[in-house]
Amino acid sequence: MGNSTAVVDEHQVEAWVRHVRLGLAICGALGALGLVVVLTGTFPQVPPWVTATVAGGTLLPLAIRLPWRRWRRHALGASSAYALSLLQWAGITAFAATDPAGPVFYAAAYGVVLLYACVGYAARVVAAFGALCVLGFIALAVSWGMRDTGAVIGDTGSLVVLSVLSVALAADREARDADRRKVDKRGLALVNHASDAVVVVDAAGVITYQSQAMCRIFGHAPDELVGRNSISLVHPDDAAQTHAWFGQVSRSTPGAVARLDLRLRDARGGWRHVELTGANLLHDADLRGLVLSAHDVTERKALEEQLTHSTFHDPLTGLANRALFRNRVDHAIARGQRTGSPIALFLVDLDNFKLVNDGLGHAVGDRLLAVIAQRLRDELRPSDTVARLGGDEFAVLVEDEVTELSAASVAERLVAAVRAPVDIDGQESLPSASVGVSILKVQGADRSVDSDADELLRDADLAMYAAKAAGGNRYAIFDPAMHADLLAEAQQRYELERALAEGQFVVYYQPIVELSSTRLVGVEALVRWDHPERGVIGPDAFIPLAEATGLIVPLGRWVLEQACRQLARWRAAYPSATDVYMSVNLSARQFQAPGLVEDVAAAIAAAGIPAGRLTLELTETLLMRDTVATVEALAALKALGVKLAVDDFGTGYSALGYLRQFPVDIIKIDKSFVDGVATSHEDAVLAQTIVQLGRTLNLQTLAEGIESTDQSSQLEALGCTYGQGYLFARPAAAQQIEGLLRGR
Repeated sequence: MGNSTAVVDEHQVEAWVRHVRLGLAICGALGALGLVVVLTGTFPQVPPWVTATVAGGTLLPLAIRLPWRRWRRHALGASSAYALSLLQWAGITAFAATDPAGPVFYAAAYGVVLLYACVGYAARVVAAFGALCVLGFIALAVSWGMRDTGAVIGDTGSLVVLSVLSVALAADREARDADRRKVDKRGLALVNHASDAVVVVDAAGVITYQSQAMCRIFGHAPDELVGRNSISLVHPDDAAQTHAWFGQVSRSTPGAVARLDLRLRDARGGWRHVELTGANLLHDADLRGLVLSAHDVTERKALEEQLTHSTFHDPLTGLANRALFRNRVDHAIARGQRTGSPIALFLVDLDNFKLVNDGLGHAVGDRLLAVIAQRLRDELRPSDTVARLGGDEFAVLVEDEVTELSAASVAERLVAAVRAPVDIDGQESLPSASVGVSILKVQGADRSVDSDADELLRDADLAMYAAKAAGGNRYAIFDPAMHADLLAEAQQRYELERALAEGQFVVYYQPIVELSSTRLVGVEALVRWDHPERGVIGPDAFIPLAEATGLIVPLGRWVLEQACRQLARWRAAYPSATDVYMSVNLSARQFQAPGLVEDVAAAIAAAGIPAGRLTLELTETLLMRDTVATVEALAALKALGVKLAVDDFGTGYSALGYLRQFPVDIIKIDKSFVDGVATSHEDAVLAQTIVQLGRTLNLQTLAEGIESTDQSSQLEALGCTYGQGYLFARPAAAQQIEGLLRGR
């Protein structure tokens, strides 16, 4: 296909040729009739030259009609046909002149032939020819002295009617041609200005036409691609598929549409993604090719790839995220089921990363994570998968040539890679990581991929926690005993939850006395687990698990409520107990949980006790965690009116320096100092130092774990005011404490 002018001219010429063929056929038929008349001697007076004219006029149109396809694209062919028809009409007219009866018939007949043949011209040209025929016939009739006026008028009327009909046909043809040209121009404009590029290729794949959109989208000059094989524009990776697709479209039902996604080269040598739509028009005589429409989807593909990447990759580090990593693990297990190859999974968890975020800020923490991610990537092969599962937890999947020895080597490299110092904006950090390793030896295809993946991740997680429990900055390879420990812990957690729901916990109370008089001044609430099978269980057996699982929060709230209610009952039953206070321990998990102040206020209000009769004990380590937040929380508790005590004082490392910031009332000397206070000069000096510090800061001192009279006497001599321990009373149920209250 070429430009629009060529398309319109071709249609015009073909219209002419169709009319000429019909006109020449009529001319030939009438010429043959005239020839028969001449040869049969119907008019013996006809001169020989007239006979030759008639014969030539008959044969020439037939000769012209045969090779019409060769002239179909040339207006010269149509013009020659009209000239020969005129020559034939002249010869027949001359022949008719020899017979006065002939002019009417022949002039009218060949006038009609001429008018019909001229339909290929404009209506005004046909009208001119018709007028000439009518006038010529009248002139001939007058010059030949035709006496049959009625016949002349009738034939003249016939010529006029035929002329009018021919003009009408010509006008109608002109209108249809104009509409067709308009449609052709509109279609061409749509093709050239559409967002999709259109090309036509022949059966061999050679481009025979390209729309102007090829210039706009791909940068190719007009008609630059015409004559080139279309496969040469296709990406090598898509060439075979495209070639097969061409064959499929070529063999499809005429007009059927097929689609294909592929990449095409642009004029700059780059590749653009396109959606190709093809229609089979090889049967169409005008096109004889495949019409292909190329829709450029390069930007959409880039956006899809970007969205896909963001869906399956961590935005901070660029590593695979949890979803993609799980997908890789599933595929690795499926391959392992076919090949029998083991798979190794590594979980890498940074140690104490929260201190980096809290101390240096989240921006520094994020940059540290990016550095660690790059280090892990550098330590592994391109075939290995590195992912960030979230927070400071990374994961690595290794598939090829996995043994326990090689897995240990990889784990050592990962630990060493993380351990190297990191300098971020002058801030040096010394990161470390705990690495858990699990190796899955695939048993066979009869196992579930999901279950194997869950098992692999679970085992690596258990090994990682084992490495962290051993102090971190190391790796641990999963051992089945870890799973047994996990099951035991899960069973304990279940039992702990059930015990809390079924009310199996009880509160014991240990008296606090004044050392100088051994008078009861307070009690400390201590929780015990009254197990239905194992009896009463001490806190050391379940408090660590409650802390780890978070159950310590509801359990601690329950102990606080029970202790406040018990103090209220004692105060109501024993008037002498109105100055006794209740001491309740707060765990670190409780202290950090939201709503602590509200819980304390609610427990005091529900029991109806003075807030000053409640003392909350906090460990020294807890106070050191987040100074600003801790001071705010302690201030909120003090605002309720409760007293605050520091438990296990002296076991920390920096409490002395920060003690002024905390609104505490009591410091409790840890049992480790009390044990040797009567026998060790060093312990006695330490205990005396704590007592003197309490006096300086106007704080009460309370020694815990007193088991002998020597310890009690020495502490009293050092100035310690209060004490508690087995010397005075063991933790006991509320009923036993009531005896002490009665004897007070």
